[in-house]
Amino acid sequence: MSKQSKNKITPIKQPQTSAVTQSDFGIKYPVLWLMLVVVIVYSTSLYFGFTELDDSIFVRDFRAFNEQWSNVFNSFTRGVFDPKNDTYYRPIFLISMILNYQMSGEEVMGYHAVNILFHMMNVALVYRFFRELKFKQLTAFLLAMIFAIHPALSQAVAWIPGRNDTLMSVFVLTYFICSIRFTKGNGIKWLIGAIVALLLALFTKETAIFAPFALCVILLLLFDVEWKSKRLVGQVLLWVGAVAIYLIARASASMKHEAIDWVSVFHGFFTKIPIIWQYLGKIFLPFNLSVFPIQQDTSNVYGIVAIVLIIALLLWSKHRDKRTIIAGFLLFFVFILPLLILPDKINQQTFEHRLYLPIIGILMVLSQSALFTRPKEDKSLVLIVGALVVFLGIINYHHQQYFKDPLTFWTQAEETSPHSAYAVMMYGARVEDKQLGYAMMRRAYQLNPNEKYLNYYYGVMLQNQDSVLESEKYFLKEQKTSDYYECDFYLAQVSHKKQDNLGAAKHLERYLTRDSMNSPANNNLLLLYLEMHEKQKSLHQIEAMKHRGFSIPQQLIQQANQLP
Repeated sequence: MSKQSKNKITPIKQPQTSAVTQSDFGIKYPVLWLMLVVVIVYSTSLYFGFTELDDSIFVRDFRAFNEQWSNVFNSFTRGVFDPKNDTYYRPIFLISMILNYQMSGEEVMGYHAVNILFHMMNVALVYRFFRELKFKQLTAFLLAMIFAIHPALSQAVAWIPGRNDTLMSVFVLTYFICSIRFTKGNGIKWLIGAIVALLLALFTKETAIFAPFALCVILLLLFDVEWKSKRLVGQVLLWVGAVAIYLIARASASMKHEAIDWVSVFHGFFTKIPIIWQYLGKIFLPFNLSVFPIQQDTSNVYGIVAIVLIIALLLWSKHRDKRTIIAGFLLFFVFILPLLILPDKINQQTFEHRLYLPIIGILMVLSQSALFTRPKEDKSLVLIVGALVVFLGIINYHHQQYFKDPLTFWTQAEETSPHSAYAVMMYGARVEDKQLGYAMMRRAYQLNPNEKYLNYYYGVMLQNQDSVLESEKYFLKEQKTSDYYECDFYLAQVSHKKQDNLGAAKHLERYLTRDSMNSPANNNLLLLYLEMHEKQKSLHQIEAMKHRGFSIPQQLIQQANQLP
C-alpha cells in the first residue's frame, strides 16, 4: 500500500438495512419533519413552571449574576452553584443561562423554549451523524425520530438544567461529524471545527472528556482507519491539547478542588454495575421512569428483559454488521462510565437525562437488529417503527407532565424513589397537608439525617410548630454542611426569641448579602435597627430599601430620624 493510500480514509461497506434500495422510499426534507415532531411532542413543556430542583436557583437566585454581561468571562473562573464551595465546573452552561436571561429575564417559558431548541439541534445532528456512518436515509431518519421522542430523554428537555446534557451533546455530535469528515480526507476547516467543538463540550460538562475515546471507537471500527495514520495521530495530539486546556482552566478556577478517593471510586464502580441494565431497561421498556431515580428503587426486571430482547432482536436479524453492533455498545458504555465512577457524596441519583448521549450507541445497535433488517419493504419498516414512535410519544407526553410544577414533580419523585431522603424531604416541604408534611420530614430524617437541606427543612418544620429554640441546632448543622443562606433568616428569629437583637441583626445582614430583594428580611432588619436605637444603620437600611424599590411606611422613616 502506498503512502498516499494509507492516509486516504475510505468508509467500510455498511450493511443494507432493508431488502430494497434507497430510491424505493426517499424522504424529502427529513430534518424539517424531525423538527416538527419535536415541536409537537414538547410544545406543552413551554407552559411548565419550575420543579424546584436547581432550576429556580439558576433563574431566580442567580438573577444578579445573570444580569451582568461580564459574568460570561467570570463563568470560566468559578463553580456552578457557588464561586468557591462547589465541585462542578460548567462555564458554558452558566453562559447559556446568562444569554437566556438577557432574552427572557425570569420568564420561565423562555428557558423551556431554549431547551426545546437545543433538542431540535441534537435531533438534526443525530440524523447527520448516522448519515456520516453511511446508514440509509430511511434508517437514519427513523432512528433520529426515536431519539426525538424517546421518553427516557424527556427530562433533558422538560427540566431546565437538563440542558447540560443537550448542550454538551450538540458539541459532541458536532465534534464527531467534523472529525469523521476530516479523517475521510476533507479540508483543515473540519479539523478546526472538531477541536473547537471538543473544547466547548468539555467546558459544558466534564463527561465530554470521554468523547475522544468514543470517537476512536467509531473511527477504528467503522472506517478503514489505521491507528498510525497521520490524520488520526495528528487529531489525537490536538485532542490531548484540548483536554489539557480544559484541565488547566478548571484547576485555575476558584471552585473547590477535592482529592479523588480512588478506593471509594473502585468500590462504587462495582456496586453501580446494575445501573447499566437499569438504563437499558428504561431505553427498551420505558415504563418505570422517574423524575428523581435512585439505584435502590429502580427495578432490575426491566433491564434483564431488555437484555434478552436485545439478544433476540440481534440473533433474529439478517445481515447484521458486527462492527456496528460492537461500536454501538462501546459508545453506550463509554458515556455511561462517568456515572459508574461518580462518588456517592457528590450525587446518588441515576438521572435519566444522562442517557442523552449513551442512547445514540444503542440506536446504532438497533439499526442492526431484526426491527430494521427483517422487513422486506421500506413501507413495512415505516409502519412498524411509526407505530413504535407513536407509542413512545404517548409515554413521553404522559411522563413530561411530572415536570410542570414542584408539587407534581416531588410527588412522583417520592412515589418512585421512596428510599431517597431528598425526594421524601422535598415532597414533605410542598405537600398541602401539614401533618403529612411533618411525617415526611421525620421519615426523611430517619433515612439520612445528613441529607443536604434536610436539617434546614426540619428546622422550618419546628418553627412552624412554634418550637423556635429547638430549631436552632438544625439550622446551625445545615449551615455547617451546606452553608445554605436561608438558614440565616430563621436563625435571626431564634436570636430574636432569645432577645439577642444584635445576633438577629447579624444573621439578617448576612442573609441580605445573598438575597438582597427579600422583603421580610429587609423589613425585619430595619425594625431591629430601630428597636436597638441604631440611627445610622436605620437610615442606611432605609436608603438601601428605597434603592431596591421597597416602599417604607412614613412613620418608620420619622422614627429613624428622631433617634438620638
